[in-house]
Amino acid sequence: MQLLERTSGLDNLTRDWYAVYSNRNKEEQAQFQLSLRGVECYFPRLYIPGSRPSRNRIVPLFPNYLFVRVNIAMESHLVIWTPGVKRIVSFSDAPIPIDDGVVRFLQTQANDKGIIQARSRLRRGEEVEISGGPFDGLMGIIQSPPDNRGRVKVLLTLLSRQVSVKFGVEFIKGGSTAWTVDGAGIGSAWTSAQD
Repeated sequence: MQLLERTSGLDNLTRDWYAVYSNRNKEEQAQFQLSLRGVECYFPRLYIPGSRPSRNRIVPLFPNYLFVRVNIAMESHLVIWTPGVKRIVSFSDAPIPIDDGVVRFLQTQANDKGIIQARSRLRRGEEVEISGGPFDGLMGIIQSPPDNRGRVKVLLTLLSRQVSVKFGVEFIKGGSTAWTVDGAGIGSAWTSAQD
């Protein structure tokens, strides 16, 4: 309670958004602890629909990262000494603010719990080209859209046989935009979250 009272006198400070790197799988703990300290915090998560309702998942949009809005000169200590937080993301030892528009965009796409609904642009029966790896340049047909790990089942013709192969969306040409948030590609961020 004392920390909340101490920070209430700082209400007139100019605050910017900063990325915070958390301990592995401790984003929610860090978010909770930061809120106890009176720090505005945003932890974007992505709802990934599965092939069945039991396979639906909610995953961090940016694993190990969350956003805080602070006056870095006066309030950084509230962030760096928080359980679950490793550090404020910095370049050349200087924390770099994030454009307010980036965080605002993510917040407008999310529901009241900070969860963003993902939608796949890849459709069953769609012909796609494989880019990268041993199957680079081959054409195939999508058998099933991306699963909750970002893997797409593609039917390829190899040695006069049809073979079903699973690829990460990053190996599907244009696959980095396979998952969208109202038209904005987020596939690469989501895919890296799963690896």
